[in-house]
Amino acid sequence: MNESGDLFVRRVLELQGALYIYAYSLTSNTDDAKDLLQETLLKTFDNRDRYIENTNLKRWMFTIMRHIFINNYRRNSYIKRIIDKTEDLYSLNDSQKVIDAETPESMLAVQDINNTISTFSEDNKALLSLLIAGLKYSEIAQTLNLSVGTVKSRIFYMRQKLQIMLKDYR
Repeated sequence: MNESGDLFVRRVLELQGALYIYAYSLTSNTDDAKDLLQETLLKTFDNRDRYIENTNLKRWMFTIMRHIFINNYRRNSYIKRIIDKTEDLYSLNDSQKVIDAETPESMLAVQDINNTISTFSEDNKALLSLLIAGLKYSEIAQTLNLSVGTVKSRIFYMRQKLQIMLKDYR
C-alpha cells in the first residue's frame, strides 16, 4: 500500500467514533449501529477509487452511511411478512400493506403509483420511503439532516403531485 493509501485508511479509522454516533442516532440500537458502521466501512473501502482526494471524507462517509440506512429501511419494509405455519403454508401480508395484487386493475394501479414515484428526486424518494416505513416527521428530519418544516413541505408537495398524477384512482 502506498503512502496516500495509508493516509486514507488512517483518516477512515479516525472517523469511526463519529460514524458510530451517527449510526446509533439512525438506528437507536447498539447492534444495528455496529452493523451499519461495519457496512459503511466495507463500502468505503470497496469504493476507495471513487473518493476524490482533498474533499470532505467525513461528509462522503456519512452520505454512504445514510444511503445504506435508507436502502436497508426500504428493503426491510418490503420484506416484512407474516408466515402462517399451517400445512398449506399460506403467506399473509402485513395488515398495513394489504394490496390485492391478483387483479389486473390493482397491478396496474401499483405500477402507476411506482412510475409516478420514480419521477421524484432521489432525496424525495428517500423521504417518502421513510414516511411509508412509519417514521415521524422529526425522525425523518433527523435521518436526512433536514428541518422538520422542510420535511413537511416536501411531503405536502409530493402528496399534491401524486393526487394530480393519479387523479383517475380517486
